[in-house]
Amino acid sequence: MSTRICSLDDVAPDSAIRVDVDGHRLAVVRCGDDVYVIGDRCTHQDISLAEGEVDCEDGTIECWKHGSTFRLDDGVPTVLPATKPTPTYAVTLTDGDVYVELDR
Repeated sequence: MSTRICSLDDVAPDSAIRVDVDGHRLAVVRCGDDVYVIGDRCTHQDISLAEGEVDCEDGTIECWKHGSTFRLDDGVPTVLPATKPTPTYAVTLTDGDVYVELDR
């Protein structure tokens, strides 16, 4: 079942916001009109990824604390010190709203 988590307009292009829904801490990342939703915790330390830098060209988000980057499509870290992926979630855009599948 899909859950509405925000409006597309809530997320500026090439940036991220944090959304807490149903016990999930999520980073909603917008690259142009593409939206990705990943877990909002760096797997190296409990740092919010939504506060990090989004690189839409590389398809990554960087943890601001120690510089680990995570791929937006599958949550896999590409730069140490993080070695474990963060969860990713299926996203649907409907009428300008962002919906996510939380039961993946």
